[in-house]
Amino acid sequence: QVQLVESGGGLVQAGGSLKLSCAASGSISSINAMGWYRQAPGKQRELVARKTTGGRTNYADSVKGRFTISRDNAKNTVTLQMNSLKPEDTAVYYCNADLWAPSFSSYWGQGTQVTVSS
Repeated sequence: QVQLVESGGGLVQAGGSLKLSCAASGSISSINAMGWYRQAPGKQRELVARKTTGGRTNYADSVKGRFTISRDNAKNTVTLQMNSLKPEDTAVYYCNADLWAPSFSSYWGQGTQVTVSS
């Protein structure tokens, strides 16, 4: 059984910063990639940032230059540093991991709320 446990999130004023963290645990053989997605009310879930174990990184255009994703491959963790937050960043943020345990599958965290007030 694999679990993704998220921490961080909360309420912040526009221009502020927040940091999200996620740890994967369980019978994990290896991790291909970990990342963050978000879903705002009435909208589809979208990719925010994703980083492969090899180091390749993808960001949504809307967060480039403001958010930074990092991973600790040894600890199976991923963090998202969010700076210069905007009200449009308000959403539930979900941690995601594509991993072998032992078969390949994609796993999700429970989600954490980020609210940016104007």
